[in-house]
Amino acid sequence: MPRKVDPRQRRTLIADALMRVAADRGLEAVSLRHVAAEAGVSAGMVQHYFTTKDEMMAFALSVVRDRGRARVESAVAALGPDPQPRLLLRTLLAALLPLDEAAREDGRVALAFLSWTALHPAATPGLRPDTAQLVDFIAGLLPRAPASDAAAGLLALVEGLGVYLLGGQYTPAQATAALDHQLDLLFA
Repeated sequence: MPRKVDPRQRRTLIADALMRVAADRGLEAVSLRHVAAEAGVSAGMVQHYFTTKDEMMAFALSVVRDRGRARVESAVAALGPDPQPRLLLRTLLAALLPLDEAAREDGRVALAFLSWTALHPAATPGLRPDTAQLVDFIAGLLPRAPASDAAAGLLALVEGLGVYLLGGQYTPAQATAALDHQLDLLFA
């Protein structure tokens, strides 16, 4: 009897291979052939699960977002029930930063994907609502209204700190100190 294949699991296997290719050689090296070789599957199998490169890229981006979301949820859950807003916000934002090797690997791929989305915005329609939801959540934690501009600025700061961490311009200690300084200003 043929064994059952979980399509989501296969798609994730292919997306993981795509991310390894992107992390090692950049998104420009991502091709059906390279991804198939990295995944240890045939090019036909990749085509079975993804009809276009954009579809494959969008799915891989969703996997990166899911990993980031899981990192944030785990860090926030460790705080226990009813954490103070500043601590909750600091924990959430620090979890978004590439402070350890696993987060740096995802961060390098995420940065490449964000560049890719600038050229292919129609391929990732979920990014705008996800970002708006995150900004709204952050704004709800800030002590003063209107907080939406401050929340957007805080998220932009974290994105910039992430780029500096990935590029080696900042150490994790420098990045978290900059984050803490900005939170001190907002919660003063």
